[in-house]
Amino acid sequence: MKRRLLLPVAALLLATAIPAGSVTAQDLGAQGVRAEDVHVEGTLASGATYVMDVPAGWNGTVLLFSHGFRPRGAPNPAQNVTDAATRGLLLKDGYALVGSSYATTGWAVEHAVPDQLATLDAFTERFGAARRTLAWGQSYGGLVTTRIAEHHADRVDGTLSVCGLVHGGVANWNNTLDPVFALKALLAPDAAIPLAGFPDQATATAAAGALSGVVTEAQNSAAGRARIALAAALHNIPGWNDPSQTRPAPTDWTAQQANQYTAVRGLLATAAFGWRQDTETLAGGNSSWNTGVDYTRMLRASSAYEEVKGLYKAAGRSLTDDLRTLNRTPRIAADEAAVDWMSRTSAFTGRLTKPQLTLHTTGDALVPVQTESAYLRAATAGGSRHLLRQAYVDNAGHCTFSPAEQLAALDTLEHRVDTGRWGDTQAAALNSRAAQADPTTPARYTAYRPTAYPRPYDLAHPDDAYRP
Repeated sequence: MKRRLLLPVAALLLATAIPAGSVTAQDLGAQGVRAEDVHVEGTLASGATYVMDVPAGWNGTVLLFSHGFRPRGAPNPAQNVTDAATRGLLLKDGYALVGSSYATTGWAVEHAVPDQLATLDAFTERFGAARRTLAWGQSYGGLVTTRIAEHHADRVDGTLSVCGLVHGGVANWNNTLDPVFALKALLAPDAAIPLAGFPDQATATAAAGALSGVVTEAQNSAAGRARIALAAALHNIPGWNDPSQTRPAPTDWTAQQANQYTAVRGLLATAAFGWRQDTETLAGGNSSWNTGVDYTRMLRASSAYEEVKGLYKAAGRSLTDDLRTLNRTPRIAADEAAVDWMSRTSAFTGRLTKPQLTLHTTGDALVPVQTESAYLRAATAGGSRHLLRQAYVDNAGHCTFSPAEQLAALDTLEHRVDTGRWGDTQAAALNSRAAQADPTTPARYTAYRPTAYPRPYDLAHPDDAYRP
């Protein structure tokens, strides 16, 4: 990225918000060049708000940012960048930053995509056509961005998914079901704890609390810890998944399980119950299932299989017996109309027509790195593998990228758009770009290949379809 001398970012933060409209004299100098940074906030027809930051030395490129998942009822401000430090660097480089709030919270893809496109329209109306538009998104925003890439490629020149849900909605909710199904089947088989089909948020909250209590008690015994590790392995929850954790040795199964336990508790408190109920309300029912799933096969393909075997051996428990119990436990069926809704709104075709780069940490518990394997599978079947590149950062946590790493990813995508060639996207080259972009923050790109996603679902593979 080419460095540009801009006004201090503090001037941007002090700028007065300007309502949407055509370009005004205060935006432009005598020669049609902005004399100062411009900060714009406004409201779309849908009710979503948007925010735009355009530096005085705008380089002609717009970065359209899609924010992550926000539970229904949560604060929902407009957002146009991942973090403040990255904002400052991008503005210094001359990029215009835009993004909306989406008109609704929760699994809001039906509003998010049109609201993001409407934000681009508002930008063009005020500042004129951009020379280049790159769409990027974080976490759930990676799903929104990939949806834009597959269905509205005429509006962008390239896309970047950062820690994104690029496996799509059906796959996401299917695999979110697997660990809680295993926990209930192995730790509380006779308890009346619903795992899906929640009529209201109170029911979901009560179910989450009940299963969390069971898991807390199980953590006090070696057998219980082994079973929690089995459940975590079905979701590919890594043994190092938070930057605050000490990174365990490769065969320190005890420390890895303790870290997974924390992540499992977090999953129960958020996505597995409360967020699921929110999404079921929008989908009109339960869009996930585990009918026909072979959990023995799934575990053997997991990145944590060796850990699970080690913990079962240490506990003196039979892994074979527990897997037999799990596979014999009555399954959960989906509501076909809800599956259809989730598939139409949130599943991917794998058919890209513009370049896409994806970026993921290796130690993500909420959106495990195996999701990248799912989109690679879709893009390969969809005939667009050549347009896709995937990069990995050796760090724990969800979306825990440094500003340097984010700028290197955007620079790599921009190079592909400019030249028509990806060039060198190996870890060393990405780390070099990161160090040049911001030598003050870490550059931790690594050579990495994730294991297969346990339950992929995309529109390029007809056999993925739900069959009751």
